Amino acid sequence: MTATAPTPTPATVTPREQLLNRIQRNIPIVQRPYRLIAEEVGLTEREALDILREVKAEGVLRQVSAIFDTRTLGYKSSLVAAVHDEDQLDAGAEIVNGHPGVSHNYKRNHDFNLWYTIAVPPESDLEAHVQKLHELSGARMTRLMPTLHLFKIGVEFDMTGKEDWNAKAAPQYTNADRNVGYEVTDLDRAFVVEFQKDLPVTEEPYADACAALGLRINEVAAHAAKMKAAGALRRVSAVFRHQKAGFTFNAMGVWAVPQGEVAETGRKMAEFKAVSHCYLRPTYPEWPYTIFTMVHGRSKEEAFGKIKAIEEEVVPGMDHAILYSTKEYKKVRLEFYKPEFYAWEREHLGEVVPA
Repeated sequence: MTATAPTPTPATVTPREQLLNRIQRNIPIVQRPYRLIAEEVGLTEREALDILREVKAEGVLRQVSAIFDTRTLGYKSSLVAAVHDEDQLDAGAEIVNGHPGVSHNYKRNHDFNLWYTIAVPPESDLEAHVQKLHELSGARMTRLMPTLHLFKIGVEFDMTGKEDWNAKAAPQYTNADRNVGYEVTDLDRAFVVEFQKDLPVTEEPYADACAALGLRINEVAAHAAKMKAAGALRRVSAVFRHQKAGFTFNAMGVWAVPQGEVAETGRKMAEFKAVSHCYLRPTYPEWPYTIFTMVHGRSKEEAFGKIKAIEEEVVPGMDHAILYSTKEYKKVRLEFYKPEFYAWEREHLGEVVPA
């Protein structure tokens, strides 16, 4: 038996569902983007805005903003796995949460029971920050797990609930889209500051950003295209609170793929629409897994089923593990160029850098 869900019938997908799927892919930078998107899915602009305001009020829609690539902007980032004594875990997680560069922090079902993501600006020392968090939080072991190769990043929840678990699509954003040598300009920084904000769900959502930048919408769009071509900007899109959207369970499939097979295997795994993140990461004596795949589901059964679909089709019988969150300590969008970051750094590392 294959691990797939029923194949959807196009007629059963409503314009509302199409809209909620569509705004996760990209929202064009034009004067009235929702009018264009509404036409694509068979709605009027007013109908589309009413739906989006409703899901925003319900808390399902977390925010609409730009998604930037940390590495292209010069930031250094990593996934971090730590081992804490169970009775010290909550207190340790709270200390980790206090770091302004930590955007996600979870308890997971593994000896490595605390997992968080951290990013620091170009002039900062990532390893020094993680070492200080290791000391402050009382971790017994901490392992840096940076991205060695990005096969895919792009969260798109199937709001119809009708896609096959093994449905495929070309990844939106991969390692080829990154540009490590990109030189960030003053306008880039100003663009990031404005577009990382939660953009209003209005007829003209970019009006305030245009005013702040002193540019017309066509000039902002042209600069966005330049940043996107350089890999600094991925897209402007909607971000849902996956639990309120019904996706109450996430699973991280980690796979012990031999080094000689990681390129092809990672590419195949990234093609699964159910996979939101697919990375190559380093191994350690106590951690043999090379490729990480993240999926989300409306239930544990669905999430595990999506991992099973990957195994059956790509790596039958391969050594792997499934880690899932048992507690969410922190989940926010990473904000760039925050003064709070430099204050934390000065306090804990004694380094004074430009704010």
